[in-house]
Amino acid sequence: MAERSWRPVCAALLLVVVGLGQLHAESRHLAPGFSSLPKGAAIVVMPPDIELFSLSAGGVTEPRADWTTAAMTHVEAALQARAAELGVQVRTVSESQADDLAEVNALHAAVARSIAIHHLWGGNNALPTKEGKLDWSLGDAVLPIREATGGDYALFIWIRDSYASAERKAAIVVFALLGVGMSGGFQVGYASLVDLRSGQVLWFNQLIRGTGDLREAEPAKEAVSALLKDFPTSQ
Repeated sequence: MAERSWRPVCAALLLVVVGLGQLHAESRHLAPGFSSLPKGAAIVVMPPDIELFSLSAGGVTEPRADWTTAAMTHVEAALQARAAELGVQVRTVSESQADDLAEVNALHAAVARSIAIHHLWGGNNALPTKEGKLDWSLGDAVLPIREATGGDYALFIWIRDSYASAERKAAIVVFALLGVGMSGGFQVGYASLVDLRSGQVLWFNQLIRGTGDLREAEPAKEAVSALLKDFPTSQ
């Protein structure tokens, strides 16, 4: 009788523990104190920082400008379609503004890599001073974006993708027969929502996988959707 009476309590405790674990996992993508965008917020979608490569038989990456151009077209179209679903004001930057703000995009790439290594991966790479919190900033470097666009927040996208060449694919087959595995390329992406008043990174997500293809419209749309999973919505 006593044993049965404990079962609901144990079940309830288990639900609490699971719930707290899920909350902690979700909070790793959000800055302390941030949960959603305010109504009427204006988000500046920064030009995506994308580059695609061909992976040679020996594993050397070679930039492919034609692939990168196609990927930019598909990703920008996917971002525009997704932006329409966010329920916020969306603003873009002109080509001339993009050139002026190129250094900010480069800074985001560096900060994003730090967040991925020291925060999301954590472990021995975790920074004790961060206390497991998403506590990163681009600082005053983002102020020109606000001045140029009047936006409240900026969405940064960084993606690198590689694809096996014909020679690499042949090598993969040969080595597989010998019991040795070889990769066929990786897709790595970072997405950050940044407050243009303070430079604080409010939300961050990463994408690391051995699948996907940005050279085609539909796979690129899927990649953007995966990268923007659980993007904070307007309340």
